[in-house]
Amino acid sequence: MSSGFTVFKPCTDQTPLGLGGAPLGNLFAALDDEVAAQTLAATLEGGCTSFDTAPHYGNGLSEHRFGRALRLCDRDQFVLSSKVGRLLQPNALAPQDQNGYLKVLPFTQRWDYSAAGVRRSVHDSLQRLGLARLDIALIHDCDATVHGAAYPQVLAQVVDEALPELRRLKKEGLLRHVGLGVNDVQVCLDVLARADLDCLLLAGRYTLLDQSAWPELMALCDRRGVRLAIGGAFNSGILATGVRGKGVARFNYGPAAVHWIERAGALEDICERHQVPLRAAALQFPMAHPAVDLVVVGAQDAAQWTDARAMMRHPIPPALWDDLRAANLLHRDLPTP
Repeated sequence: MSSGFTVFKPCTDQTPLGLGGAPLGNLFAALDDEVAAQTLAATLEGGCTSFDTAPHYGNGLSEHRFGRALRLCDRDQFVLSSKVGRLLQPNALAPQDQNGYLKVLPFTQRWDYSAAGVRRSVHDSLQRLGLARLDIALIHDCDATVHGAAYPQVLAQVVDEALPELRRLKKEGLLRHVGLGVNDVQVCLDVLARADLDCLLLAGRYTLLDQSAWPELMALCDRRGVRLAIGGAFNSGILATGVRGKGVARFNYGPAAVHWIERAGALEDICERHQVPLRAAALQFPMAHPAVDLVVVGAQDAAQWTDARAMMRHPIPPALWDDLRAANLLHRDLPTP
């Protein structure tokens, strides 16, 4: 388990978990403010000191909810990341449900990776949060999967405008670290070929199920000193629920394809053989890599956060990892706990 927490911050008991803000922006399910407040209170009481949110999450709803809780805390005792790349525009006619989020705030989104857009995004986030600085600003969803044919232009703007502007904001004291918040490996490689980054929040690509960040990106981050937080350790749900009689399995924000269901089923079978919950193996696996500081979990309620903490501590026999390798579910050279 990594010990050099230079960017992200573990829980006060050194449990390497952070809270992800998408569920508290009403991703896939609408939460009322009281449930959201109880979830944040439980994470703070449980020692959580690393929090990630974004304007995208409920059109600012997640940031508002995080701010209400975090403003009561000693600012130097937690690490907070938010994201840039999308600006929110007021719109009284905006749909309540947008981009997989339900009952969102009355805004629409537009992409903007320009220097001016990035500066405005940081200022807007700080207004919603009610705080004077971010610890980490992450450039959000700047990959080819999202932007298609416009990706070369987006990449150029990220490197030539967004990153230099974030470094200026860093010098001004409005943030401390700069990185990417993405679900894609190639954009990380492309940006790192052109620029330096402090960190990455990589969702879904270095998990028990999808190890596509291995070996190139993981080795590059280790070599360059780029610290990693791993989001989407459950791959949008399939590794949390399993696939045995659980209805529709969700992978990467949508219904899982057959080959992912089959692979998850094989993982689940081996975990059951060793009497280890699948979600325990899913949470603990990424932390074995030396470039990884933290696993970010998106808890909808206090019970899910409590369960994640328990799963991060659940004993896992070495034989489980050996069996996963023997079944070609893990590469033989992948580090494991």
